[in-house]
Amino acid sequence: MTVKTTVEPGRSVPDFTLSAGDGQEVRLSDFRGRKVVLYFYPKDMTPSCTQEACDFRDYNPQIEQAGAVILGISPDSPKSHEKFAAKNSLPFTLLSDPSQEVSGLFGVWRLKKNYGREYMGVERSTFLIDTEGRLAREWRKVKVNGHAAEVLEAVKALGV
Repeated sequence: MTVKTTVEPGRSVPDFTLSAGDGQEVRLSDFRGRKVVLYFYPKDMTPSCTQEACDFRDYNPQIEQAGAVILGISPDSPKSHEKFAAKNSLPFTLLSDPSQEVSGLFGVWRLKKNYGREYMGVERSTFLIDTEGRLAREWRKVKVNGHAAEVLEAVKALGV
């Protein structure tokens, strides 16, 4: 199944607004002038998603020092995000996309297969947005091990 996305490397990423775990509305444009690591994950409290979040947590000081902010997005509720962030001491914002509108915009809401069962879900993916709001880099079908370190190197390579 081929999904046409509206985000492409080198092009401006459309603005969006989603609810955070603390109930605040967060707009992508709020971060203009900073690099943004936008990562999509399937579900709070699952083993791979927890590992990915904790890896980003551990690299967060270096990513921030390199001038970027991390935002995580999944279909889970703001309340679920709040619990997930608290349990794992996550220092970055998790955003709720229950309608999959933003996930669809990035082409990560996909048909998935697991043990012969087909269902729609989030394909683990990360996007690096530059200070001007353009997509600088994308990682699709992410494997968790080593991913946060690779993202850090890409953030550093973008410069200031």
